[in-house]
Amino acid sequence: MGELEALRRRYGGHEPGLLGARHGYAVLCPLVEFPDGLHLLYEVRAANLRQGGEVCFPGGRMEAGESAADCALRETEEELSIPPSAVTVLGTPDFICSQRGFLLRPVLGLVSAAGMACLRPAPAEVAEAFTVPLAFFRDTAPEIYRYELLPQVPESFPYAAVGIPRDYPWARGQTEVPVWHYRGHVIWGMTARITADIARNTE
Repeated sequence: MGELEALRRRYGGHEPGLLGARHGYAVLCPLVEFPDGLHLLYEVRAANLRQGGEVCFPGGRMEAGESAADCALRETEEELSIPPSAVTVLGTPDFICSQRGFLLRPVLGLVSAAGMACLRPAPAEVAEAFTVPLAFFRDTAPEIYRYELLPQVPESFPYAAVGIPRDYPWARGQTEVPVWHYRGHVIWGMTARITADIARNTE
C-alpha cells in the first residue's frame, strides 16, 4: 500500500477524537419528566470503586467501534437496569477534554416512565440513584473553585536544540470546578460542568 492510500484509509471518513488518547468515555445525562418539570437522574458510585461515593452520570469506557450513544445506553442498562428501548436520545452536548488525556462525551436522553419503573441500581457499581429538578440548577448558582495547571518541564529538555531560552514562557492553564449541594448530595467536577451546560440551555 502506498503512503497516499494509507493516509486516505486512515483519515477518509474519520471522526476526529483527541490526539494521543488511549480511551474515550461516554455518559448518559438522563432526563425524567415529573409533575414539577424535568429532572436529571444521577447515581452515586459504590464505595468499593475508584472515586467511590462520588455523584456521576451513568457511563463508562467506549468499546472499539461503539458510538457515544451506544456506550452511554449500554452502561446505563448495566448500572441502573434501564433498557435502551426506554431512552429517547435527544442529542449530544459538548464533550469535555480531560487533562488526563481522554474525551468525555455526554449523551442527552429522556427516560420513559417504563424505564424509571425498571430502575434497579447494580450494587457492585452504584450505591444509590436520585433526581434533581433542572430548575434547581437554573435558580441556584454553583460554588466555583479554580486551580492552576502549571507546566513542569524536565531539566533535560533540549532548549538549545529547539531554539528557545531556558526561561521560555510555557503555557499555563486554569480549571474551574463547580460545586452544587443538593439534599445531602454534592454534584461537582465534570458532572457539574455538563449539568451547568444542560441547565443553561433550558433558559
